[in-house]
Amino acid sequence: MNQIDASFVQKMFIGGAKRLEANKEYINELNVFPVPDGDTGTNMTMTIMAAAKEVNSVEDPTMKLLAKAISGGSLRGARGNSGVILSQLFRGFTKSIKDLDVLATRDVALGFRKAVDTAYKAVMKPKEGTILTVARVTAEHAVKISKQTSDFEEFATAVMDAANDILNETPEMLPVLKEAGVVDSGGQGLVEVLQGAVDVLMGKEVDLTTIPKAVKKVSNGETSESADIKFGYCTEFIVMVEGEFHSRDEIEFKEFLTSMGDSIVVVADDDIVKVHVHTNHPGKAIEKGLTYGSLTSMKIDNMREEHEERLQLNEAKAEPAKDMGFVAVSIGEGLNDIFRDLGVDYLIEGGQTMNPSTEDMLNAIEQVNAKTVFILPNNKNIILAATQAKELVEDKEIIIIPTTTVPQGISALVMFEATEDAKSNEETMNEMVEGVKTGEVTYAVRDTSINGKEIKIDDIMGIDDNGIQEVGQDVQMVTLELVADMADEDSELICVYYGQDTSKEDANKLMERIEEIYPDCDVQLEYGGQPIYYYLISVE
Repeated sequence: MNQIDASFVQKMFIGGAKRLEANKEYINELNVFPVPDGDTGTNMTMTIMAAAKEVNSVEDPTMKLLAKAISGGSLRGARGNSGVILSQLFRGFTKSIKDLDVLATRDVALGFRKAVDTAYKAVMKPKEGTILTVARVTAEHAVKISKQTSDFEEFATAVMDAANDILNETPEMLPVLKEAGVVDSGGQGLVEVLQGAVDVLMGKEVDLTTIPKAVKKVSNGETSESADIKFGYCTEFIVMVEGEFHSRDEIEFKEFLTSMGDSIVVVADDDIVKVHVHTNHPGKAIEKGLTYGSLTSMKIDNMREEHEERLQLNEAKAEPAKDMGFVAVSIGEGLNDIFRDLGVDYLIEGGQTMNPSTEDMLNAIEQVNAKTVFILPNNKNIILAATQAKELVEDKEIIIIPTTTVPQGISALVMFEATEDAKSNEETMNEMVEGVKTGEVTYAVRDTSINGKEIKIDDIMGIDDNGIQEVGQDVQMVTLELVADMADEDSELICVYYGQDTSKEDANKLMERIEEIYPDCDVQLEYGGQPIYYYLISVE
């Protein structure tokens, strides 16, 4: 095989997406930090699946149409740093191939090189030993190999050998990987995508029906579903099958869902069944699913309500735009209330447990009727998605305050002054963020070794801006030790936000103890209600 056409590229991309999805939990386990967060495998999978839906919607594929679907879908669906970098790799690759009718090995190699150039430009401080290194070295080898052969099978085999070789070298480039005994998780994710595409090249069949198609837009800009909503609830869940699930069970399940809704997808894959249906009775769909096994990843969206919100948004846009508005990422009832009280116009639910996508950012920006919109990512793994969203917005000025934690975001908002212009506020808020020390207390989700610390699953960890500082078995003790790491003679204010798994009684006891140890500091206690983290702490 010396060339591949657009139809084959479509199948190869879907193959890469499906292989990444199948291996996402393995990739998650490679993460060095044992915190329960939005992991690399999950973020990369959600990114590529956003593109896969667009790709699968292309009925008569040309390279230009596929390039638009891959680039646009992945850019908007990108989550987390790894997802954004993956989307930039796709963006560069598709720029290189979009005007071609068929691809030769040389075209693919040059596409890889363009992909690497684009991704490196998107990252301010590229670090060796990461997905970027795997992409760059693989591209370099691809260019050399393409000069030696025009046969795609020979080319692909050699490229995959190079990709796996550089992936296995990543622990030698990053000491933290070597200490933990793992390869880079983002690099592993990229290799899975490439291998999935190569599997299709080598003859593996890909079932395109297992990938949902993207929702089409109608002429007035609304989705086809919202323009005439017969069934009001978009219902999705996964059945963890208990026992046998035969083809007749799949047919029966589809017939049941057809009797009560439309847009039905029932996909059986080993011991899981993915379900999607638009219905007026989501409870009945869920109850039917329970007859086959336990459920996970349940999601119900009220499409009529979303449609009404869009109509109200359009009406609100008719009002004059205010000068400045705010979008913040937050999770937890208490923290959300704090952000609203400080003037945030739109809250994106998310953070460690779920990194919002670039699309989420764009939707939030759209709903803030202001000339200038400040974005507070409040997580280091969300800043790249916010930056990508900024580049896609043309009708508003977007200012990103690079907050990496929720306490930083709160402190930045406290400094906002409505009488000052956007530039002055940006400078003041950035200066404030630099002066805030942040701590987090959570639990370990896996055994690992990092920075000389042996960590076991369920250990309590105290993490500050420099990494994991304290490890123990008692939440209160670890928290006090973490505060001691953060506070010094210049500290004036200690704020503690307690989470949903911490009682008010325990939080008050902790506050009293901190007040005893630091009598010269103003100590404040607030209910954050955040999941995962027993306490969030800021010291100023």
